Formats: sequence, structure tokens, C-alpha cells
Amino acid sequence: MANRRQFLKQSFIASAALATACQAKSVLPKTTKSLNILFMGGTGFLGPHTVKAAVDAGHKVTLFNRGKTKPTLHAELLNSLPLIKGDRKTDDIMQLKGTKWDLVIDTSSYYPRVVNLLLDQVGDTIDQYIFISTISVYADWTQKNMDESAAVGTIDDPTTEEVTGASYGPLKALCEKAAIERLGNKATIVRPGLIVGPGDKTDRFTYWPIRIKKGGDVLCPSEGKDFIQIIDVRDLAEWTIHCANKTITGTFNAQTNGNDMTIGELLTNCKMTLNPKANLIWIPTEFLEKHSVQPWSEMPTWFPPKGNFAGAGTMSSKKAYANGLKQRPLKTIIQDTHDWFVTLSSERQEKIRAGIKPEKEVEVLAAWQKHKS
Repeated sequence: MANRRQFLKQSFIASAALATACQAKSVLPKTTKSLNILFMGGTGFLGPHTVKAAVDAGHKVTLFNRGKTKPTLHAELLNSLPLIKGDRKTDDIMQLKGTKWDLVIDTSSYYPRVVNLLLDQVGDTIDQYIFISTISVYADWTQKNMDESAAVGTIDDPTTEEVTGASYGPLKALCEKAAIERLGNKATIVRPGLIVGPGDKTDRFTYWPIRIKKGGDVLCPSEGKDFIQIIDVRDLAEWTIHCANKTITGTFNAQTNGNDMTIGELLTNCKMTLNPKANLIWIPTEFLEKHSVQPWSEMPTWFPPKGNFAGAGTMSSKKAYANGLKQRPLKTIIQDTHDWFVTLSSERQEKIRAGIKPEKEVEVLAAWQKHKS
């Protein structure tokens, strides 16, 4: 009986947490003008949150996607919306010819051909095109305090459609260029950094709340003073719809402002929010490198600010904040991310997709203690 009560209590807590983290109404006010929005994609991570923000604000949304990816967040809402089913990379896009929309929100373009295919159909009729790009477009990450005017990367073959770690950023830059050449001041280019929060499939932020909640000795990078940058998926989604409501155009970096947040602030907030008894052990970058602990993959959200990444954590987002971007409290992001993750299956939770493996963490921590003694 006690086990049953405990199970029901845990189930209730998990359900309540998921509802709070993922189903809460947008903080955006209802719009005074309902827009007719064509949403390219809508079933990944950012897409469902942005669709929800648009509907909550009072807009009409039609989806265009293949109908293959099954959304988990906001599935009921997404399944209730009109869907034009097709693969945008093919002649399926011709279904849009002759249709009229107030604007298009595009979260699913990765090379310029598909941007041009889309704009061939609707470019002459829309008032705004919001393209979700990435800070990966920038060519030189050794620069500190970059803003939107910094040079973007190039690629030897601009017609390639092979998206790799090397081609991803330059191809996104070519997508931006195509949109601006076709639409001029009707284009809104949004360059987010690391998108975090409920629904993230990469675990590149989620690792820290989950690991620190677990407690014990936690391997942490450097001295905690290195700058990092993130953007909560809900903040990004709501600001995207704010840009639609206000017809804000131009190019914007969209993440926490450079030099505002450190890895120490993030992990200390994880500790304060989830497990004050966790023991954060800060290990110098040089020692981590000696023991082959990789930044970003094994120490998520963090790069040591040197070499090719000397400018990491310093990129300016002042332009976006001046145009209405807002950031919810870090403790809220941490708590909501944790509460969402623990609703997933035990199999999924056991296979966290980022962060140092437990056995390697133990080995490095032991080596550090030996080194200090």
C-alpha cells in the first residue's frame, strides 16, 4: 500500500512538473491583430514552443512539414492545427504557390536552395520572413565581443547540401544571404546560441541540473569564471512572436548577453536550486586537458576562452534585448529543465546524451585529489 501511495505521489509530481514547465501560457500579451502565419517545420525542439507562443498570442498558424516527426511537447496543440504535408526540399513545396500569408516563420532551412524554393512560392506576398539561423555563422571565434556585424563563414562549394560540423554555419549564412537578397527589410534573421530548456534532445544543458541533483563530488571546469551563453527555448520562442507582433526586422544575436553569465553562476545556481549538498569541485583547464576531458561535449555549455574559442561567452546580444528579448530567471530554467527531464522514460534518463561518463569523472576526480596531496 505504501509503495502504491508513493508511486501515485511521484506520478502526480511528475505530471504537475511537466504541466508547469511545458504547458504554461506564454507571457506575451494577446495581439491586437491576428496574423496568418505559415510555419515551416514545427515538430522539433524550438518549433513546438514557437507555435504555442503564436497561438497563445492569438495568431492563426498553418504548419508545413513532412508529418513524420511526432512532437512530444504540445502535441495536442500541434495535431489540431492545419497541416500542409510535404517535403520542402522537393516539388511538394509547389503546394504553396498562390497562397497568401502575413508572414513565414522558418525553423527548418539548412541550405540556401530550400530558402529560395520557399520564397519562389510565397516571397512576393508575405510582409515578413523570420528565419532562425545560428551564431555558428560567425567565421572567427577568436574575436571577443562580436556583434551582428562580424564576418560570417564561407564554404568552397556553396551548392553543397551536405550538412556537417564544418558546413553547418556557412550554409546557414548562405540561407541568411538568400533571404535578405530576396526580401530586403522584410527579413528577420535570428541567431541563437545554445538553446536550452524543456524538450531539448541534446542534453547539452540538461546534464548539469541532472548531475548536480544526483549529488556527491561533481567535476566542474576551470575556476568557474569563464563566460557562457544560453537562451531558454521559451524566451526565444516568445521573442520570435514578439518580432512578428511588432514587425521587427534585421539581424539579431539571441542569447544571454556576452560577459553576463559564467559557468560558475550556472553550476552554483544548479546546486542552490536542486541539491545544496552537492560538492562542486573546480579543476583547472590545464589539468582537464592533460586528462583528455573535452569542453562542450564532456563539460557541456563551456569552452575555455583561448585559442580558436578565445571569444566564447562574450558575444553581444544588446541589439535583441533593445528590441524586446527577455530572459527568465536562471533558477527557473534549471528547475523547469530538471522537472521535464524526470518525466521521461527511465531508459532515456539513463542514456543522457552529453556530459562526462560517471566512471571517467571518478577517475579524473581521483587524479585531481592525488595531484593536490
